[in-house]
Amino acid sequence: MKLLPNLLFTAALALMPGTSIHAQKAQQFTITSRQCQPIDGFGASDAWSFWQIGTWGEQIQTQVADWLFSSENDANGNPKGIALSIWRFNAGAGSASQGDSAQINRDTRTDYYDKQVGQRKFLRMAKERGVPTFLAFFNTPPVTMTINGLGTNTGRGGTFNLKDDCYDDFARYTADMIQAIQREDGIHFDYVCPVNEPDGHWNWQGPKQEGTPATNREIARVAREFNSEFQKRGITTKILVNESSDYRCMFGEYQAGWERGNEIQCFWNPDSTDTYVGNLPSIARIMAGHSYWTNTPILKPGDRRYEREGLYGYRKRIKDEMAKVNKYQPVSFWQTELCIMSNDEEIHGGGGFDFTMEEALYVARVMHYDLTVANAQSWQWWRAAGGNYKDGLIRMYVKGERTGGRGQQRGRIEENSVRDSKWMWTLGNFSRFVRPGAVRLDVEGEQQMEGTMVSAYRNADGTTAIVAINYAKSDSKVSLKGLGRSATAYRTSDVEGENLKNLGSVKLAEALLPARSVTTFVVK
Repeated sequence: MKLLPNLLFTAALALMPGTSIHAQKAQQFTITSRQCQPIDGFGASDAWSFWQIGTWGEQIQTQVADWLFSSENDANGNPKGIALSIWRFNAGAGSASQGDSAQINRDTRTDYYDKQVGQRKFLRMAKERGVPTFLAFFNTPPVTMTINGLGTNTGRGGTFNLKDDCYDDFARYTADMIQAIQREDGIHFDYVCPVNEPDGHWNWQGPKQEGTPATNREIARVAREFNSEFQKRGITTKILVNESSDYRCMFGEYQAGWERGNEIQCFWNPDSTDTYVGNLPSIARIMAGHSYWTNTPILKPGDRRYEREGLYGYRKRIKDEMAKVNKYQPVSFWQTELCIMSNDEEIHGGGGFDFTMEEALYVARVMHYDLTVANAQSWQWWRAAGGNYKDGLIRMYVKGERTGGRGQQRGRIEENSVRDSKWMWTLGNFSRFVRPGAVRLDVEGEQQMEGTMVSAYRNADGTTAIVAINYAKSDSKVSLKGLGRSATAYRTSDVEGENLKNLGSVKLAEALLPARSVTTFVVK
């Protein structure tokens, strides 16, 4: 019976005047046995929102936790959630305890970990629903240790906002946090990142949010202090460096200068004696960066800039630069943060939440190229929930706030509430079906940035997930070869109710990809 809706849809297309989908020749893609990078997981963070949601009513909390973490199906066989496999905990710096003197907007302040009641509740809810990996990250050291006594840089320059005699204090504070949350909540942090976006040229000026720059030498010093403290205490949490704000700082000197550029070579080439961290046992062999600002322009093959700039070129340069340091030791690349910014003009920039497939497809395309060109082993979104901006998977409505935006009613919120988005479910096309331990398989076929994009992943349980993106505004057909005749398909589209909708068994030789949709084919 699960085939019936798909058959009716296809039949309806055949009866529509001017429809030529049946006359179209299917695009050919072959899933090969050539293995590429392993996949460590997909995630999102609790930043700036779960200190609130974690104290709201149980019904809302349960719904949000199910959407983000559940791997169960409903009575119709449709996924209840997107089954994130990595949960990012925004470790507190104490700016919330400073009140307005923090010089940071109220909603983007954080408190010390022993006061983060709502966020720590969601750590437990994530674990209860099977999330296997937890990562803690700092945007700034605790305010008691910073040079200016604040969690924001306030234009003080491009060096780390940490007192020179507090590097070891920062390491001890973090070790205390890790052990306390393990003891009190049963949560083991697999990773901790002490420095987030140290190379950002935006300079972390208040009153917007927490943050601090840091030079590569300062980051290496932090890493060594953390490594020493973790080794002394027997803490198995791995230290992550360094969550670059821009890919261009990872392989060059983009607007931040030499002291905060060329990070891949600085941290992972043994010749970089002042900054090399690859010999520290508590350091994760991972180079982390953020996809911001590098998703446009959409250049085409043949353009002289294609190999070095834009969506494809910047990611190819990451792959090439990582290959150089992998001659010394295996180092993975993780994409650990993205939301929509002002330069993402194709989808009207970051302002105003978007519930449609427009944002979803745009970010799915970035995911495709991060995974298939840059060889990212993990892909993580910025905020799991947010307000009227394109930075949350879930739109949260806080009682008393005014709202508005594309496709939304204007007015004042009367009760706290939440709403899912097409982007959340589109991320689920990857996170739900591509599990930690999977290996990406090479796919032969023409990848079209404004058309069809296909990637494939072999899971440890023997299943293979094929994620097919149709960016175009018209339907297309694909022929997926190399894995058998049929698969179970799950689709996310602008059609009401198509949120990872289980379409039942479909033929891989001629599979329909409706306009503006993402479909995952699971082959057993």
